Amino acid sequence: MEKWMVAAKRADFDDWSKQFGISPVLARIIRNRDITSPQEVEKFLRGGLQDCYSPWLLKGMEQAVAVIVECIAKGVKIRVIGDYDVDGICSSYLLTRALREMGAAVDTAIPHRIRDGYGLNDGLIEEAHKDGIGLIVTCDNGIAAGPQIALAGELGMRVVVTDHHEVPYAEEDGQRRQQLPEAEAVIDPKQEGCSYPWKDICGAVVAYKLVQALGERMAFEGKSGLLKALLPFAAMATVCDVMELKDENRILVREGLKCFGCCGNPGLRALMEVNGLDPEGVSAYHLGFVLGPCLNATGRLDTALRALQLLEAGDQTEAMNAARELKELNDSRKNMTLQGVEAAIRQLEASGNEPDPVMVIYLPQVHESLAGIIAGRLKEKYHHPVFVLTKGEEGIKGSGRSIESYHMYDAMTRVKQYFTKFGGHKMAAGLSMKEEDVEPLRQALNADCRLKQEDFAVQVHIDVPMPVSYASIDLARELEKLEPYGVGNPRPLFAQKGLRLIGGRRIGARGQYARLTVEAETVRREMMFFGNLEDFCSRLEERYGSGSGERLFTVGGNYEMSVTYQLGVNRYRGREELQLLIQNFFFV
Repeated sequence: MEKWMVAAKRADFDDWSKQFGISPVLARIIRNRDITSPQEVEKFLRGGLQDCYSPWLLKGMEQAVAVIVECIAKGVKIRVIGDYDVDGICSSYLLTRALREMGAAVDTAIPHRIRDGYGLNDGLIEEAHKDGIGLIVTCDNGIAAGPQIALAGELGMRVVVTDHHEVPYAEEDGQRRQQLPEAEAVIDPKQEGCSYPWKDICGAVVAYKLVQALGERMAFEGKSGLLKALLPFAAMATVCDVMELKDENRILVREGLKCFGCCGNPGLRALMEVNGLDPEGVSAYHLGFVLGPCLNATGRLDTALRALQLLEAGDQTEAMNAARELKELNDSRKNMTLQGVEAAIRQLEASGNEPDPVMVIYLPQVHESLAGIIAGRLKEKYHHPVFVLTKGEEGIKGSGRSIESYHMYDAMTRVKQYFTKFGGHKMAAGLSMKEEDVEPLRQALNADCRLKQEDFAVQVHIDVPMPVSYASIDLARELEKLEPYGVGNPRPLFAQKGLRLIGGRRIGARGQYARLTVEAETVRREMMFFGNLEDFCSRLEERYGSGSGERLFTVGGNYEMSVTYQLGVNRYRGREELQLLIQNFFFV
């Protein structure tokens, strides 16, 4: 079920067009990204690192810098404790490297997903104490680790928390009261009283800001070069942790992508090479769907320390060996994920019932590290909030992925009695629980889900209704000014009603895609379709009768349809041509 919606946000598009030398179409698309003022347009199109926010605006930064500078001066042993996903790995790497270059006695620990679980635990704290650590600095975790941080204090260790997740809270008399850990300093843009203008930064960006502030306070001579070298890791974490590519995030990712071509990190260069990527052409897509998953696979199927070792590799031979292993792990992860998704679909279809508003799926045989990926795939297929639960070594582990109208963390807080541990934010979460509570949890989540039927419709947001005859190579080139694309800044979507579909040709190694010929007002255009061609033909035959799908690819036809589409530039051997890509369709 799809609901096509045309954005109708207003602005003086002609004025923006003249002021910034862009087309009114581009001006309208930019307005659809919730940009309202000329100053914001300027920042969106031309913003640079100088337009990013001062690290000192983060609450707790002054205290954190003071503690770390003191510990460096006294030679106190520092341990950075991160997380096992891309954000945690990148933030751990960049902070450890920076502290080491600034003269700190520092090492790194990353929890083992299965043995330790998410974030700090008593074992990690006790191990740090045994190793003579005086200061723990967390990355991408710690905000929900109050008891563990208290234990560290009892053992004589100091703790600085850097995190970006939601702060745990308790409701008293209808009021939410945040429960911050009692650390020496807490840096989290989501804590009350934090004046940082852009709250939706990832853990690695919080760590990057800490490095920036330390460099300034210590007057570190190599600050500029260090920050440039670390920027690709902040960019990759931003994309892989699914942060909105708006405001400061957009600048950091755009500028970070420029650094991949001259990246001096042997591990990252090796990872690009084994995946066949040109460093000069790395895009946000490559970060999120090629490089990032290789780093993630280690934390899912082995230990994230292997990813950290790749990034810390000292030479190209060591780096290439590590990169090949990571790619092999990721290939294995892909196969296991596919099997898990298929098992979940079989379970849902076997029940014969409509899915619950909040889907809770128990897959005891699935590797616990794959729960989040599988939940994400199911959320995309069914457009319901999804929790996937697996049987771990110590009880049930699970991950959730949500839809826009369901705040997952708030919903979990309302039924927190069923969890032994949980955390997350609006769109995603992780949890631990007892097996006997799986069914009560499913019932409780659905009894209080507050979702309506229209919440499950896939909303297709159209930027501009535009006839395909208006599409041009110049407009497609101009749209590239909007990159990098991602959450919060999707590829622009256009739409036209009443096209005549008059012919097609199957393409692809198995004929699984199509090049379709359409006509509108005597103008003919070719449009590419890389979706499910079997479904396309089935829906065509539902509307125009049996055999119409096959006739389209043999003798042609005359079928009316409406489409949404994207514009692109297909570059091949020095040539450029306009490409129109069908995204959604229905037959009239």
